[in-house]
Amino acid sequence: MYPSIYYAVKDLFGLDLHFLKMIQSFGFFVAMAFLVASYFWTKELQRKEQEGLLVPQTIKTLKGAKATKAELIISAIIGFLIGYKLLFIALNFSEFTENTQGFLLSLEGNLLGGIIGAALSAYLKYRENEKTKLEKPVWVEEQMYPHQHVGNMILIAAFFGILGAKIFHNLENWDEFIADPVGALLSFSGLTMYGGLILAATALIYYGRKNKITVTHLVDSSAPSLMIGYAIGRIGCHVSGDGDWGIDNITPKPNWLSWAPDWVWAYDYPHNVNSVGEPIAHCIGERYCNHLVPPVFPTPFYETIMCIFLFFVLWNLRKRITTPGVLFSVYLIFNGIERFFIEKIRVNTLYHVNGFAFTQAELISTLLFFIGLAGIWYFLKEGRRRKLEIRKL
Repeated sequence: MYPSIYYAVKDLFGLDLHFLKMIQSFGFFVAMAFLVASYFWTKELQRKEQEGLLVPQTIKTLKGAKATKAELIISAIIGFLIGYKLLFIALNFSEFTENTQGFLLSLEGNLLGGIIGAALSAYLKYRENEKTKLEKPVWVEEQMYPHQHVGNMILIAAFFGILGAKIFHNLENWDEFIADPVGALLSFSGLTMYGGLILAATALIYYGRKNKITVTHLVDSSAPSLMIGYAIGRIGCHVSGDGDWGIDNITPKPNWLSWAPDWVWAYDYPHNVNSVGEPIAHCIGERYCNHLVPPVFPTPFYETIMCIFLFFVLWNLRKRITTPGVLFSVYLIFNGIERFFIEKIRVNTLYHVNGFAFTQAELISTLLFFIGLAGIWYFLKEGRRRKLEIRKL
């Protein structure tokens, strides 16, 4: 296991680059997930634009205006926060590499660095506007295509995705939240995928409507990207050992899996980032020195394999399914089926209602499956209705 990129580089290449400790493996793969997802999302939106399914929006922008007080204040605040942290990190770099998350999420910083950062950021904003300032500012009409919104939408998805994932995780683990609410909210560990999906999807649908992007085409174009992004994110869970693993597995590896390494069947997640399990005998003086006893099902690895396969299925279906809304409905069905069955061998909090025991993910995945079925029925029905109306015209 590689809690940070430092451990991976040291193990694979023998290089002792301590500054790489600041790059957490989980965070690295989450960033990669967003980058890859944004690439495929952009490509699919561009395809729909070329086919005339999505059209640009005419927007008006003011050119040549000087920087407003609000813009300068916002720039100064952003510069202060960056400078406040950067100078503090520079003066305490070795401690920062050992506890990157703690440094970033703490309220500690350097006041002088903050003041310098605020002044520099406000000045740069002022100079930027001065270079383009006109004697008389003019309003200019520009065409903005849906794919040009991807940058904003990825940021929205990241913010609301993490927020929703934290909210749902804390609801699922209420006792842990009550015991340490501040730690539970600020920690990057403990993220529930469905919470992120629900909140991010709601925010993006609102953004799409506000910017006059046809919602059905918007969500259809995101379906393959959501699947591949989730697959890559699960690599981060597996590599870092963030606790998102399966139940204990002490049964012998079956014959049909004899070709695969032993860890594919049962894995002990050595050096896991949560430091869960028993101490590793030869690991002395290091931060991550635990492994699981007994080993467990490596469910993040299983989900990565399944979701990469489902991504290719969705990518191949995207041109064949022409009724808006249907592809996203198929995604919901795939997502629901995959998560429902993986829950059978995952560690999770159980809810008990009228004699039935189920996890939060099992409940949501079941709902998504039926929503997907209902979506296919509804959108196909709407598609037939529109075709009849066109024929009458």
